[in-house]
Amino acid sequence: MSYLITLFEQHSYLILFLGIFLELMAFPISGEFLMSYAGYFVYQGKMNYLLALLTVLLSGGVGITATYWIGRAGGYKLIEKYGKYIHLGPERYQKTAAWFERSGSKLLIFAYFIPGIRHFTGYISGITRMPFRKFIIPAYLGSFLWGICFITLGTVLGPRWEVFHQAARRYFIIFIIVFAIVMAGFLAFRLYKNSIKEFFIHFLTSLVYRLKTIRNTEIFLIFLTIALIGLVVLMLGMAQDYLYDKFTPFNELAEYLVHTTVYRGWLKVFLVFQSPYAVGVMIAAAIIRIWQRDKNRLLENLLLIVSILGVRIFHETIMRIFSKLEITGFVGKFHSANFPDINAALLIVLYGTTIFLLVRHSKKNYFPISISIIGVIILIGTAGANLETTHVLPSDIIGGYVYGGVWMFFNFLLFEMFRLMVER
Repeated sequence: MSYLITLFEQHSYLILFLGIFLELMAFPISGEFLMSYAGYFVYQGKMNYLLALLTVLLSGGVGITATYWIGRAGGYKLIEKYGKYIHLGPERYQKTAAWFERSGSKLLIFAYFIPGIRHFTGYISGITRMPFRKFIIPAYLGSFLWGICFITLGTVLGPRWEVFHQAARRYFIIFIIVFAIVMAGFLAFRLYKNSIKEFFIHFLTSLVYRLKTIRNTEIFLIFLTIALIGLVVLMLGMAQDYLYDKFTPFNELAEYLVHTTVYRGWLKVFLVFQSPYAVGVMIAAAIIRIWQRDKNRLLENLLLIVSILGVRIFHETIMRIFSKLEITGFVGKFHSANFPDINAALLIVLYGTTIFLLVRHSKKNYFPISISIIGVIILIGTAGANLETTHVLPSDIIGGYVYGGVWMFFNFLLFEMFRLMVER
């Protein structure tokens, strides 16, 4: 690979073209590595972004088209005779062909992103006599998306290119597992569509029958409990990473991405949403909504007050626990004294609670969805703005959101239980 990199520096476009072409011919070459390295060269000004992308499009298209016609001309006998030389023996072919025939040409677009699949999709498409007009569009579109993904990542990450590859190796297996689960579900649905429909109809009928005996508030409590448990698990996982100082690579990569890929002037607009005026408007809207309902006003107002004022006490408790652990030498010196960030915790509790009160009893289906999406955009945008304008770490902000979310959902669950007791 080091020799290939040396050649790449001398003949960038030619090596990129040949590397992608040979990988799609099933030679053991990493196309993702070459493309992201080409993106790094684009960052350095040694290559042109559009020309690099065009090179990948052409080489990927030529490579997969060549394998298509080889497969169409040679058929299965070619696999039996020469498949072992490109790691495509009869047994592996049968497995890949079964997957491919069930999936159809639509998955050609995504096949490039799956190691062990993209190398053989052209051969199998030809062997199975897929019409060329049905093959060509998704094959070339997939090549184009594949190139955009890795060349752009290499360009954006620039000097952090090696960090990207370390992270990719670390999380790639997770991505493959998730993708495999999704594909397995899709194939299962294609194969057993009628059986699955019958099962879900029976399941939903049974569920509806059972839920008729449960009040809406009790169902809501179940969902709140599940959400709280999920956030608590995430909180404990982040606490473990914090105690063992595992946030450094994430912080470096997140800060670099924010500082290099986002227009800073536009990002600062989100700072408005954490100003006293915006906060006051949200609280006022929630209070007006409480008085309009004319029901359980005391509980609704207590939820608003306790959630917003209590988050500081909750945060101080967490900080004291971390301090005790540091004093007792549990791990050593922590990487940040601001984890979890109090401003982030306050922000998610404030917006989350006020949005909850605004949509809790809304009769319009689109309103809860739209305002919740707006709330998520505000939280993400504000996080980016704070990273750009302050010295707070990305892990501190994420920690503030998670820990604040735990406190918020705890209060939701607690006050819903109070509400249920009062109604009874």
